[in-house]
Amino acid sequence: MNVIIVTACPSGMATTFLAARRLEQAARKLGWTPQVEMHGELEPHAPVSAEAIQAAELVIVAADRVPAAERFADKRLFQAPIDQALPNPAAFLARAEREASPFTPPAEAPVSAPAGTATGASSIVAVTACPTGVAHTFMAAEALAEAGKSLGHHIRVETQGSVGAQDQLTDEEIAEADVVILACDIEVDPTRFAGKRVYHTSTGNALKKSRQTIEAALRDAEVQSGSAQGSGGGEASKSIKEKGVYKHLLTGVSFMLPMVVAGGLLIALSFVFGIEAFQEEGTLPAALMQIGGGTAFALMIPVLAGYIAYSIADRPGIAPGMIGGMLAAEIGAGFIGGILAGFLAGYVALAVARHVKLPSSVESLKPILIIPLVASLVTGLTMIYVIGEPVAGILAALTAFLENMGSTNAVLLGILLGTMMCFDLGGPVNKAAYTFGVGLLASETYGPMAAIMAAGMVPAIGMGIASFVARQKFSEPEREAGKASFVLGLCFISEGAIPFAAKDPLRVIPACIAGGAVTGAISMLVGAKLMAPHGGIFVLMIPNAITPVLLYIAAIVIGSLVTGLGYAAIKRDAAPVAVTANG
Repeated sequence: MNVIIVTACPSGMATTFLAARRLEQAARKLGWTPQVEMHGELEPHAPVSAEAIQAAELVIVAADRVPAAERFADKRLFQAPIDQALPNPAAFLARAEREASPFTPPAEAPVSAPAGTATGASSIVAVTACPTGVAHTFMAAEALAEAGKSLGHHIRVETQGSVGAQDQLTDEEIAEADVVILACDIEVDPTRFAGKRVYHTSTGNALKKSRQTIEAALRDAEVQSGSAQGSGGGEASKSIKEKGVYKHLLTGVSFMLPMVVAGGLLIALSFVFGIEAFQEEGTLPAALMQIGGGTAFALMIPVLAGYIAYSIADRPGIAPGMIGGMLAAEIGAGFIGGILAGFLAGYVALAVARHVKLPSSVESLKPILIIPLVASLVTGLTMIYVIGEPVAGILAALTAFLENMGSTNAVLLGILLGTMMCFDLGGPVNKAAYTFGVGLLASETYGPMAAIMAAGMVPAIGMGIASFVARQKFSEPEREAGKASFVLGLCFISEGAIPFAAKDPLRVIPACIAGGAVTGAISMLVGAKLMAPHGGIFVLMIPNAITPVLLYIAAIVIGSLVTGLGYAAIKRDAAPVAVTANG
């Protein structure tokens, strides 16, 4: 039986391709002859031909609407949401064959309205922000924008990435918006949305479930107070409670990163004049070391603690958090002490704000006097008399272990870190490994960070290699995506491999993990050290930012070849698929 299968999801990314592949495979097992049309982001407009439609005995549409519906007039057609096709493709096809009926195109395609909302277009504004502000921030923004348009809504998305806010929302746009979506993994200033209906979610949800996110926002968003602790409704409130600790930590890390990057590169620049050149006072190397090591690195732990506390208690938490972080640095408790100080300061400040009741005449003094005083006092005394010394001992032991461990332990640690970096391509496991490496920079332990960045470059570079080596197994648009992935990998953006992992996760993820583990192991084995936590291959342009350079490059090349050649060997040949760009 000749069958046409059409798939489309709002973002035009993972679900579109995954559903198409699974439905096509299930159809072939039934002895059908399928032609597949995907509405996605990666390939140009190439709908099924009129001849194929004429010959088709059944049209199956896994989408919320029938694209270009008039071409299927009078054909036996079955249409259902794409999420119903994924769990059991064979059952979906059997249902389609059973329930299909002659199709009459609507005179005018109706605009779908989410359940619980009035029919018609809504005005939506959104903000996306991830900890590093590089990949997920912009991918989530694009997915939300596409989903909003497909639902017939007017949507504007602001990205708060590594270069600051882009496409910034105006006061007028916020005032006119029916709902605000904050798809943020870090804390963002919510005060400008006070009085608006706000829905909180993660960049991951916005990227992978963009349509559901918009529908949930229109249905469940709640009025935002002027505080960062205002609820966001439904899944949002639950998500914040369940992932609060992780989100607060990532907020601190995201604000700390510029300090680490600037400080590390300035230290590396001082080494250009010689490893010991900074010891001569009054020289340029000494000034660079003072700026980078003496100032930027000195601010790392206070900024980390301060913005963890800010994420918990809003602005009143910044002062006690930074004070606790500075104490942690002076005591020698390092990044572990800074994290503990940030959480302690934040929750104490939050408790004072919520539970200390004052007469209305002096209530205004609470944020500028009472909260900073009480929270700083409690945090400081706890750091000095309770937490500081034990944590300093733990950190000293950890640092000594990392500096003196044998080659076997170094290789095992490299394998672990490399695996974590490639396991979920920018997800929680990846971020946990990255945070560990960044934190150790404050203790002048540079080996783990080198292994982490090298392994994080492997997935995207590997997919680029695979698409070049096994060109016949990739479609032309996939080969173009492979070129982009290769460049992203050189920039240390693991997310470049996400489109490939979304289409073929059971092969891509293991291949990435294998290459990342090999790279991490080699990096730790050769004693590679990295002064800056980001920048990818371009950090090599700064002498002594990475040592030893050639062996470090070799680690990245070997791991990338393991991933690229491994995936090229196990990937199935490309199926003949037509793709449109109406995601």
